[in-house]
Amino acid sequence: MAELSLTPAQEAEAQVLFQRLKTALEREALQLARLMASKEDHQLLGGTEFQVREHVHRLGAQVLETALQERKKGGIRG
Repeated sequence: MAELSLTPAQEAEAQVLFQRLKTALEREALQLARLMASKEDHQLLGGTEFQVREHVHRLGAQVLETALQERKKGGIRG
């Protein structure tokens, strides 16, 4: 994915969201790292792929929820 070119206001919004999400991002990244470390080479594909997707989808949902909450409470202009 190419890096996005944002306006100063959009970059400020991105920084607010990142700060709100940082803990969740790190927690999910650690869980993914643990998942991968727990698998043998022959287990990396197949069922593990679906487990990775679950983590990524959960994180995506949290990003959307956080952005919506921030906009609702006026922390970010929509």
